[in-house]
Amino acid sequence: MAKNTESIERDIEVARNRLANTLDELAVRADPQRIADKTKHAVLAKLNEPKVKYGLIGAGALVVLLIGVKIVRR
Repeated sequence: MAKNTESIERDIEVARNRLANTLDELAVRADPQRIADKTKHAVLAKLNEPKVKYGLIGAGALVVLLIGVKIVRR
C-alpha cells in the first residue's frame, strides 16, 4: 500500500510540474507586448514586399492627383 501511495504522489507531482510548465508557456505566448511586436514585424515585412510597397505608392500618388484635380476645378 505504501508503494502505491508513493507512486500516486509521484504521478501527482509529475502532473503538477507539467501543468506549471504549460501555464508558463501559455503566459509567454499570450503576452500582449509580444503579440503586438510580432504583429508589427509581420505587417512591416508585408509592407516591404515590392508588390505591396509599390502598389501603396501608386495608390497614394493617385489620391494626391485626384485631390489636386479637385482643388484646381474649384
